[in-house]
Parts: sequence; C-alpha cells; structure tokens
Amino acid sequence: MNRKLLLMAATVIATMAARAQSVTYNHDSSKQNQVTVMETGTGALSPELYYTLLHNKYKKSAAAKNKLSFRTLAGVNLYNQTGEAEAIDSALVSRAKVETLNVADRQVDLAWLAESDKVSGQMERFKRNIDRILPAGGTSEDKERWTEYYHIYQCAIDATKDAYMPNAQRKKEYLRIYEDVTRQNEILVGYIAKRQNATLTSSLLNATSDYTPDKGSIIRNAMNRWNESRFAVRGPQSGGSEDGGEGDETVNKGN
Repeated sequence: MNRKLLLMAATVIATMAARAQSVTYNHDSSKQNQVTVMETGTGALSPELYYTLLHNKYKKSAAAKNKLSFRTLAGVNLYNQTGEAEAIDSALVSRAKVETLNVADRQVDLAWLAESDKVSGQMERFKRNIDRILPAGGTSEDKERWTEYYHIYQCAIDATKDAYMPNAQRKKEYLRIYEDVTRQNEILVGYIAKRQNATLTSSLLNATSDYTPDKGSIIRNAMNRWNESRFAVRGPQSGGSEDGGEGDETVNKGN
C-alpha cells in the first residue's frame, strides 16, 4: 500500500514539474522586424508611424548599419591579413631559430676555455708582485691599494663569466682585462724596483756613514802596488840604483 502511494506521489510531482517547465511562445512581428533589420538589413521597422514620429533618424540608417555588413567586412579584412600573418609567423620562426643559437652561444663560455691560461697567468704574476711590495720596502697602504686593483680585475673576470653575451664579445672583454692587468703589472714592477734600489742605497749609506778611513794605510798600500808594478815591468836596476823605489827614472828618446 505504501509503495503504491509513493509511486502516485512521484507521478504527481513529475507532472507538476513538466507543466512548470513548459514554454509559451507569443509571436511579436514588430520585434521580429526590428531584429531582422538590425541583423541583416532586410525588412521594415513596424509600426511605421511610431518610428517615423519618434525614431525617424534611426529608421533611415538602421538598414545600412546592419550587423551582417560589419561581419562581412571584418571577414574580408581578416582574409586579406592571411598573407601578412603567414609572413609574420615565418619571421618569428626564423627569429626563434636564431635566438636558440644565441642562447646556446651565451650559455657555454668557450672564450674562457681559450683565454683562461693567459688571463690566469697574468693575474698570478700580478698577485706575486703585490706580495713583494712589503719586502721591497713599500708601505702597507701601497700594498692595500694594489690589492684593490687585483680585486677589481678579479671581479671583472667573474662578471664576464656570468654575463649573458656571445663568446665573441666575451673574448674581447677577457683580452681587454688581460691588457689592463699587464699594464698595471709593469707599473708595479717598476715601483718595486724603485723601492728596492732606494732601500739598497739607504743601507749602503747607513753602512759607510760611521766608517773613518786610515789615510796612511791607503797611501802605503798604493805605493807598494806602484813599486810592484814598476819592478814587474823594468826588472831590478844595476849600479846601486836599488833605493827602495825612490831612484830616478830616465826615458831614452830616439833622435
């Protein structure tokens, strides 16, 4: 019994729902004419008296401003742009291929593989010369200044390694850094040589400043060397002329 009641209730609810969802269609010719004129430009606006009195300006231009004409014109314009779009697509594809090669060229640092020995060797020599500043007589301020130069060039090398640039440009940067380091290294070598010479000269002057020469000893040594040289050249003198190096010397002149 309960089952029958349940089926009947379901049937009644379905029927009511079907009636509630039914659609009624009331045809309105004036609205249909207006939509037709707006969409395709055909037909006439009605009621004509209403549009003539209240919307006469719209009535005159409604057929010419239909949406179909604009759609057709837009389609024609799009068709005319097909060739241009294909040209743009081809250009973009070609550009994408070029950029792919550029990205590959920028990601692998081939320039450093070619120039690393030259640049690193010059940087090592520069560092060794900086370490020679203090032993050569330079000041700590001078060493600090040259050390800053070294850090600047090292930072330039690291920045060039990390930069997004082609290998040709990267190689130019490495060679430019190498030339700058070489020039600064030559200046540093000249400075170290100057400091070493100044230190050596100062040491010699300090060593001889307290020295008092023995003039008598210098004179005796000079006389002895002079007598030895004369004896070696002329030999011993005869006739009692051996007087300890104080005899007269004669020179025979030819007629």
